[in-house]
Amino acid sequence: MVTEGIRTTPEGDLLADIHAMDWLDVGGGTKFKVLRLCEHTGQWALYVNMAPGARFQAHRHEGTGQFFVTKGELIYDAGTAGPGTYGFEPIFAVHVDAHCKVETEMLFLGEGAVTYFDQDGNVDYVFNVQMLKAAMSGGQQLDIGQS
Repeated sequence: MVTEGIRTTPEGDLLADIHAMDWLDVGGGTKFKVLRLCEHTGQWALYVNMAPGARFQAHRHEGTGQFFVTKGELIYDAGTAGPGTYGFEPIFAVHVDAHCKVETEMLFLGEGAVTYFDQDGNVDYVFNVQMLKAAMSGGQQLDIGQS
């Protein structure tokens, strides 16, 4: 079966062609190409594009996250990640300042939810597979860049 650049087999193999997929605008100058969602495990795979000056709202990972920067430079609490940099984010990692100064692209693999906080440190919302699925269908508006 082929859907928006994603080919799957009955056995569960998946091939996602980012060149054949549409971007999902998630606010704050960031767009996603959703490569994979799994409601059984809570795993998600994204190809991320951040415009110059894009910023992620303060957040805490409730599961692990992994990324690989293909273009540009991600600047955040743990350091700076340029092209060719792999990063691992452990459970409960908190990132207060994650942004870029130049156009940046990366593969991001997430497990579970990410809790986003408002300017006062209160929970703003929880990002997970279900919320991402709703955003893809137009039933949910995302703005991961608001603060």
